[in-house]
Amino acid sequence: MKNPELTPNLFTTADDKPHRVLCRLGDGAPLRAIVIAVHGFNDHASFIEEGARNLNRHRIGVYAYDQRGFGTDPDAGHWPGKAALIDDLKVFTRLVRARHPDLPTYILGESMGGAIVMLAMTAPTAPDVDGVILSAPAVWARATQPFYQRLGLWLAAHIAPCLKLNGNTLRIQASDNIAMLRALNADPLFIQNTRADALKGIVDVMDDALAAAPRLADHALILYGARDQVIPKEPVRIMLENLPDVPSEQRTIALYPQGWHMLGRDLNADTVWRDVASWIISPTTPLPSGADATKFETFFSKSRRTIVAV
Repeated sequence: MKNPELTPNLFTTADDKPHRVLCRLGDGAPLRAIVIAVHGFNDHASFIEEGARNLNRHRIGVYAYDQRGFGTDPDAGHWPGKAALIDDLKVFTRLVRARHPDLPTYILGESMGGAIVMLAMTAPTAPDVDGVILSAPAVWARATQPFYQRLGLWLAAHIAPCLKLNGNTLRIQASDNIAMLRALNADPLFIQNTRADALKGIVDVMDDALAAAPRLADHALILYGARDQVIPKEPVRIMLENLPDVPSEQRTIALYPQGWHMLGRDLNADTVWRDVASWIISPTTPLPSGADATKFETFFSKSRRTIVAV
C-alpha cells in the first residue's frame, strides 16, 4: 500500500488506483471556499464543469474526481462496492483540505454522489468539512419501490449479474436541457449500458442513504426539483421528514417547482448555482431564488404512492 496522492489532474489511492481529477480554481483571485463535487451513477467528474464556472465567478474553487467504476476507470461499468466509494471520498477530502487548509470546504453530491456523501458524513469517521450540498440525493430505497421492481432487480442481479440494461428504453427524462442530454448520450465516458449487479449496488446505496437520514445533522443545503423523474418525490419526502432536528440555520431545503433531476445542468442551472454560492458565502441569508421559501407541504402534497419506474 502507498500513501494516497493528489495532483491537479490525478488522485491516486492507497491501492495505487488512479482517478482523473477535475480542478477548477478560477482566475487566480483569492478563493473564498472550496467545493468537492461527487458525481452520480454512470457519470464522471466533468458533470460539474458548468457548476464550476458559476462557482468560480464567486471565488469558490471546485475539485471533482472520477469515482471507482466510472469515467476513465479501467473497470468502468463494474460496481466497486459502496465501502470503496465512501473511503475514496474521505481520502480525497483529506487531501484537498491539506492543499487549502485555511479555506471553508464543502462536499456537493449529485444523485448517487449525494447518497455517498450522506453515508460518509454519518460514518464513525466522517470527513472534516464545513457543510454538505445534496442535489437530488439518491434515496429511492427498496422500501419505497413497487414489489415488481424489487423482484426484477433481485432476479437480474442473482441470475444474470452481467446482463446490461439501457436506460434509453425507460422514457425517463433527467433534464429539460436537451442539448446537454444529447451530449451525454454521445459521451464515451458516460456509461450507457448498466450491468445488473451495478444496478443492485446503487439500490443498496440508496437503501443505506435513506436509513442514514436520521443521523445527518451536518450543516446542509438540500436541493430537489418537482419535475425529477429519476428520484421520485415520496422517498425524498421521507428522507426530509426523518432528518434530525437541528437549529434552523443548520439546514436549508431548496425546492424548485420547475427543476429536474440534473438541477445543476438544467436550463435554469444558473439560478441553482447562484443559490449554492449564496448559501456557501452567507448561509443564513435567504436564497436569491426564493427556493428555500417553497412550502414543504404544498410541494410534496401529491407525492404519496407515486411510482416512477427507472
